[in-house]
Amino acid sequence: MAGLGGRRQRRKWQVIGALGVLAIVVSAVYVVWQLMHGGLGPSDTAGLVGLLLGVAGLVVAVVALRKPIEGNDAELARGWAATLARQVEEGESGVWRQLLGDDTRRINLTYNLHPAAARPAVAPAAGRLTTEGSGPVTLPDIVTYYRSTQPLRLVVTGAAGAGKTVLALELMLALLDGRAEDAPVPVRIPLSRWDTERQSLPKLLQQRLIEAYDWPADLAAGLVRHGMVLPVLDGLDEMDPPAPDGSPDPAAPRATTAVQALNTYQQGRDAGPLILTCRTHHYDALAAHTEVLDAARITIAPVGNVDAQAYLTDRALGTARWQPLLNHLAAHPSALLATVLSTPWRLCLTATVYHRDGDPGELLTLPNADTLDRHLLARYIPAATRTAPNPRGYTPQDVHRWLHHLTTHLDPTGTLPTTTPQGAEATDLVLHELWPLAGRTRVRTTDALLTTLAVLTTLPLAWTAPQQLTGLLVALISVFAVLAGVFDITTDSPRSAANPLRTPQGRRKLAAGLLVGLAAGLAAGLLVGLATGLAAGLAVGLAFGLALGLSLGLTREPGANLGARAVIRSDALAGLTFGLTFGLAAGLLLGLAAGLAVGLAFGLATGPVFGLATGLVIGAQASRRYAVFLLCSRRRLPFRLALFLDWAVTAGLLRYSGPAYQYRHRELQHWLRQHPHPPTLP
Repeated sequence: MAGLGGRRQRRKWQVIGALGVLAIVVSAVYVVWQLMHGGLGPSDTAGLVGLLLGVAGLVVAVVALRKPIEGNDAELARGWAATLARQVEEGESGVWRQLLGDDTRRINLTYNLHPAAARPAVAPAAGRLTTEGSGPVTLPDIVTYYRSTQPLRLVVTGAAGAGKTVLALELMLALLDGRAEDAPVPVRIPLSRWDTERQSLPKLLQQRLIEAYDWPADLAAGLVRHGMVLPVLDGLDEMDPPAPDGSPDPAAPRATTAVQALNTYQQGRDAGPLILTCRTHHYDALAAHTEVLDAARITIAPVGNVDAQAYLTDRALGTARWQPLLNHLAAHPSALLATVLSTPWRLCLTATVYHRDGDPGELLTLPNADTLDRHLLARYIPAATRTAPNPRGYTPQDVHRWLHHLTTHLDPTGTLPTTTPQGAEATDLVLHELWPLAGRTRVRTTDALLTTLAVLTTLPLAWTAPQQLTGLLVALISVFAVLAGVFDITTDSPRSAANPLRTPQGRRKLAAGLLVGLAAGLAAGLLVGLATGLAAGLAVGLAFGLALGLSLGLTREPGANLGARAVIRSDALAGLTFGLTFGLAAGLLLGLAAGLAVGLAFGLATGPVFGLATGLVIGAQASRRYAVFLLCSRRRLPFRLALFLDWAVTAGLLRYSGPAYQYRHRELQHWLRQHPHPPTLP
C-alpha cells in the first residue's frame, strides 16, 4: 500500500529529525556549560565548538539523504493533481469574472470548425460557449465539444477581442467542474514568457507550476511526467513582434518554433492534449508553412446582433439612455456600428464607459472602427475610476500616467523582464521584475548603498566591546558591508530565501551550502585566530561560514502561491526568518568567542544583533530590491504600487495571471503605450 508506506516513511523521518534536534540541543547545552565553568585551554575550547558543529553537520547530512516517499508515483500524482485543481479553479475563476466586466453575464459565443490542410483532428462542425440562452440547441457547449475532439488538441482562433481567452477560461473551469480523479488539470500559460530556445514544453509547464502555484520542483516535474497537466497556451500571436507595416510576421520565428514543439509533444504514443489560442490573421500567416497537427482549429464567430443587444440591455442601469443605440442596432443589423460592436471586448468596453452616465447614442456619429476604439478607450479609465470603489482617491489622470509608465516595461524596445526573450512584447507585470523600469544602474547603486549602510549600523557594537576586540569587530563589519554592497550592485536577478527541506534537491543544496560555507569559515577562522587566539578565531570564522552556507542553500528564484503580491510578502517573511535563524546561530558562535575574553553575557547580547543585521541583508533580496525600486520611482509610480495594481484589477483595468498582473486587454496595453498623457475630453 503506497499510502501506508508513505506514512511509515514520514514517521521514520520525523523520529530521525526529532532525535537530530535533541542531539544538537544536548551538545549545545554541554558546550555552554563547559565554557561557563572556565579553566579550559584553547585546544579544549576549539574541541568543544567542533563537537557542536560536528553534531549539527551530521544531522544536516542525514536529513539531506532523505529519499522521496516510496510508493506508486502515479497514485501520488493523482493526489497532487487534486490540490493543483483547487488552486487553478480559485485563481482562474477570478480572472474569468474580471474578463466579464466583474459580472456573471456571458455572451454566448459561437464558433465553427476551420478546415485544416493536413492531419486535422476529428471534431464537431460547430459549437457554442454554453447551452444557456439563445442559439440552436443542437450545438454542443465548449466542454462537450472539446471532449468530442479526437485527439484532444484544440486551437482557438478569432479576431482581436473576439473572446479567445474567455472561451479558454470557460473550457478550463468546465473541465475542472466535472474533473475525474485521473484527468489532467488545465493550466493556463502566457506564451510570451516561453523561451523556446532553452525550454521544452514540459519544462515550461514545470516552470509555470513553480512560479504561479509555488509547487516544489520535484512535485511539478512528477505532475508533468505523469500527464496530469493539460497545457492551455494563451497568445501564440504575442510571441513575435509584427512586421514593420503592422501586419503579422509570416516568418514569426518564436511562434514557428513553438508550433514545432507542440507537434512533437506526446503522451505515450499519442499526440499530447493541449489548448492553444491565437489571433486569426497571425495563425493564417503561420499556417502557410506550419500549423499544429492532429488538432481541431475553431474560429470564433462575431457576436450576433440579438446577443449584442441583450448583453448591453442587461449591463445597463437604465435603458432610456441606451435606447437610441439599441434601436439603431435593431434597425440596422448589417451597418458599420453593428459590425464594430460584434466582439465581446468592444461590447464590454461600451457597457463600462456608459455604465453610470454619458450618452451611448454619440457612438452613432463616429465614422469608423478606429475612431470608435479611440473614443471608447479615451473614456475607459475615467469611467472605471468613477464606477469602481476608490477609497484612496485615485484620479483618472494619475491612473492613466501610472499605467502608461508600466507599459514601457513591457515594450520590446524598452526594459523587458529577463524572463521575456528579446524582441517579444511582454504581457506580465511581476512585482519583483519591475525594478529595471527605474533604471538598472540607479536601482543597483541605491540598493548597494542602502545595504552597506544597513550593515554599518552595527558598528557601534564595536565600541562597546573591550579594546582588544574593537579593531577586529570594526574590520569584520566593514569588510562584510563592502562585500554586501558589491554583491548587490552586481546582482541582476535578486534571489529569494526559501524553505529547502521540502524537496530532496533542496535538502542536498542546503547540505552542500553548509559544507562549503563551514569549510570556508574554518579556513578564515584559522587565519583570524593567529592574531586573536585560536578559539575566538574559529568561532568568528565559523559564524561567517554559516552565513555563507545558508545564503547558498536557502535562496532560489522567487515564486508565489497566493497571488501577485504574495511573492513580495513571502520573500520578506522568508528573509526575516532567515535573518533571525542566522542571527541566533552567529550570535551563539560570536558570543562564545567574545565570552572567552570578556564574558559570555556580552558576547551573547551583541552576537544576535550583528547576526540579525547581516542575516537580513543576505535574505529578502527580491523584496528589498522591490522596495528600492519604489524609492527610485516616487515621481512616476505610487509608493504603494501593489495596492494600486490590486485596485486596478477590481476596476477592470488589469487582471491577475498567476504571480503577475496583465492589462485587461492587449488593445488597452497598446493604446496606453501610445498615449503617455491623458486625453482631453469634452
